[in-house]
Amino acid sequence: MSDALIVRGVHKTYNGRSVPTPALRGVDLEIEAGTFTCIVGPSGHGKSTLLHLLGGLDRPSAGAVHAFGEDLSKMSDARLARFRAERVGFVFQFFNLLKGLDVTENVSMPMMLAGRSPREQRDRAADLLASVGLSEKAHARPSELSGGQMQRVAIARALANDPEALMLDEPTGNLDSVSEAEVLAILDELHSAGRTIVMVTHSPEIAARAERVVEVRDGLIA
Repeated sequence: MSDALIVRGVHKTYNGRSVPTPALRGVDLEIEAGTFTCIVGPSGHGKSTLLHLLGGLDRPSAGAVHAFGEDLSKMSDARLARFRAERVGFVFQFFNLLKGLDVTENVSMPMMLAGRSPREQRDRAADLLASVGLSEKAHARPSELSGGQMQRVAIARALANDPEALMLDEPTGNLDSVSEAEVLAILDELHSAGRTIVMVTHSPEIAARAERVVEVRDGLIA
């Protein structure tokens, strides 16, 4: 396998009102394409920061992040936004669905932003909702869904533009055990199909499902 994601000497410092706060302090990491990696560690030690840098949601203060052969650190804001839209899908703990749109419209949003035709959007959204077991909820609003259903919609939306990697930040943190099992089963299927998956979690049980576990502690790979 080739390396999909490469981090070299990455530092990230947040400049607060009083003193700068270091989140990452010289991280080196390589993640192979098609693998399932979990990032673990105590709260506030840099897990989510590392995930956001890997997916181009943030920029390092120093060092370089390469993803699928491209140097994210050197991209313009516009190019980085296009990279995120085309090559990476994100899923967050709190779903981030748009309340004013129905389920199909939420899943279609990344495709609309990418300029795909209405028919492509509709057909792809239908296929994705079927893949996460939510075809019958295609026209429901987020307020009509359970937490587990909302997270499955969020996964379908993250897959809308067929990204090479899926980045998940505590995706089961707000779910009951049944909904958690449903979401993890979907991730297992995606991994089996060859998708690169990187997930932040506090759960040792969830981390045990991954091929590789990376521990972040005090801004460093432990």
